[in-house]
Amino acid sequence: MALALQICVACLGPGRLGEVAAIERALASSDISGDADLHRIACGETCKSPARLWLQSDGGASYIFEGVDLDADRDDIMATLRCYLASPKGWIEDARPCGRLRFCLTARVPA
Repeated sequence: MALALQICVACLGPGRLGEVAAIERALASSDISGDADLHRIACGETCKSPARLWLQSDGGASYIFEGVDLDADRDDIMATLRCYLASPKGWIEDARPCGRLRFCLTARVPA
């Protein structure tokens, strides 16, 4: 299952793009680098509290997180990607390994 991690960069502004780059580097050097791809998107600056990110895959669940601290939550983002990939159709039953990110969840849509 190819997992897409989408991060809204419109809400962050150019001064915080280094945070996205740090996540790209963490993903590229991780054990799941071939299973997940990061996409920078501009959702139209509608986020209530930046940063907003999405997890999606073909035939898998979709997740939307908001109010994510891309620097402080980097390890939790990586843990959530691993949980997603290890779960049937991306449906995470136990979100405790996702750390603080589980409290930033605003929507979870089944496959």
